[in-house]
Amino acid sequence: MATQEAYVQVKDLKKHYGDGDARLTVLDGIDTSINRGEICVMLGPSGSGKSTFLNLIGGLEDADAGSILVDGCDLTVLKPTDLGEYRRRELGFVFQFYNLVPDLTIKENIEVTAHLSKKPLNIDDLLRSLGLYEHRNKFPRQVSGGQQQRCAIGRALVKNPGLLLCDEPTGALDYKTSKEILQLMEDVNRTYGCTIIIVTHNAAIARMANRVLRLRDGRIVEDELNESPVAAAELDW
Repeated sequence: MATQEAYVQVKDLKKHYGDGDARLTVLDGIDTSINRGEICVMLGPSGSGKSTFLNLIGGLEDADAGSILVDGCDLTVLKPTDLGEYRRRELGFVFQFYNLVPDLTIKENIEVTAHLSKKPLNIDDLLRSLGLYEHRNKFPRQVSGGQQQRCAIGRALVKNPGLLLCDEPTGALDYKTSKEILQLMEDVNRTYGCTIIIVTHNAAIARMANRVLRLRDGRIVEDELNESPVAAAELDW
């Protein structure tokens, strides 16, 4: 459940690629604050800077300027080894493509990540909450796309992260399965209290968010609180 305590604070964040005539500004002075426990949905067309923003918060890329504070820690001044520790301690990543290890079972795919954490969740309990317990000994190729995405979420969640970053998590799924995954994220937020940032092209998903960010040409053109989020089960598109 969201609180009024700022958890992610971004100030004047800038990022570009290339130089000279090939220079492309991707983020051009981003300012926003996301409270602890919020579900934040980030919208925008391709090339608006959504994924780059997520990568910077995830410590996967360096910013050109500005600051990124996560739970009071400024990522822009951390050394590479400290950034690695931040990713292990604080973050879970969920992507459009599941990136599971094909020769490991569903349970083993989750166990691999659990070893990175000092405070992992109980794997069997997590498998049950994900609806995967009966599939735990199957390989990824033996389960559906939705079940593979559930496994990917479990892999991110088993570390018990404070922040879950999701880049187009329903992009490869059909309508019914997409809603199931969104309901699962809603349950994860409610049960574990982690802050969730979802990058998506699907504007309908914004209705379930506590906060909606809309990017265009590297700038935030909308930053709104949603006082009455809709349950994921009620979304339609």
